[in-house]
Amino acid sequence: MARALIVGCGCRGTELGNRLADDGWQVRGTSRSDEGLARIAAAGVEPALADPDRVGTVLEHVGDIAVVIWALGSARGSTAGDVNGPRLERALERLVDTPVRGFVYEAAGSLPPETLAAGAAHCRRAEATWRLPVAVVEVAREPPAQWTEAMAGSVNGLLG
Repeated sequence: MARALIVGCGCRGTELGNRLADDGWQVRGTSRSDEGLARIAAAGVEPALADPDRVGTVLEHVGDIAVVIWALGSARGSTAGDVNGPRLERALERLVDTPVRGFVYEAAGSLPPETLAAGAAHCRRAEATWRLPVAVVEVAREPPAQWTEAMAGSVNGLLG
């Protein structure tokens, strides 16, 4: 059974996690806080403490992961742009030496379009440079069912 890691596993992320579980995936979701971890666990997804602003904390959880989902298109806080910029770029560089075989990037959300486009460009460079299969999903989070289906379809399509 393949495993997926959802980085930024908020409300939409837990919906995606449950959808992927229905497809036979084992799913782990990250949060920066204990409250977020409790919410993730209550939703039936395996919780993992990680902060995408500290890439090493995310990489600690990829040893048994086939696909990483970077669901941070609507990240908040003073470093929201960084997690879709330099932090994302570092994560992609380091994934090369892990079992990860695919990467899904959320390229739509509340962040500025140029920030999300730069993140998508990092992903495409990683795909070209290291042959890491990448899916860039540009579907808005509303309506939720459409976003969940687009993300799940991308995850399932990467290893198909």
